[in-house]
Amino acid sequence: MEGAKRTDADQIAQEDRMIAETVCSAVSVAGLGIAAVTAYRKRFLAAARTAAYSLVPLGLVMTGAVGWVVDTAFSPTAWAGFGVLGVAWLMFLGTRAVERRGGGTRKERRAAKAAARQDAVAPAASAPSLGQSTRTAPVAQAKPKSGASEDFSDIEAILKKHGI
Repeated sequence: MEGAKRTDADQIAQEDRMIAETVCSAVSVAGLGIAAVTAYRKRFLAAARTAAYSLVPLGLVMTGAVGWVVDTAFSPTAWAGFGVLGVAWLMFLGTRAVERRGGGTRKERRAAKAAARQDAVAPAASAPSLGQSTRTAPVAQAKPKSGASEDFSDIEAILKKHGI
């Protein structure tokens, strides 16, 4: 009895492979036909590219990769393996997300980044070539000089210039 079951399973697997091989061969023949029509229209580069793509399924059949895929697609053990790989991938992504959030609050992370930037230069090192004055100059210019009235006077002058 067990021998009969095995031969039935083997026969079904062989039939599945034959169907897959037939489909791949038909796709290759159709692709080569399209490549021939394209070459007839004097589009040789496109014809060569189409022929290359159409030969891929035939090559997969000849190497036995299609048989392996068919055996894998109908194997419950293979699907369980894909499930295990999916769980492992999700666990990896979850640990990465937790690791990124491990710095505490946003203020603590910013303070740690600022401390890392300040500690990047040795304590006894000289000042950078740009100097401290260049960093503080844009901050000083960003503040209003004496108040909001000067800002509005500039806008009023522009509007008067355009006759508005």
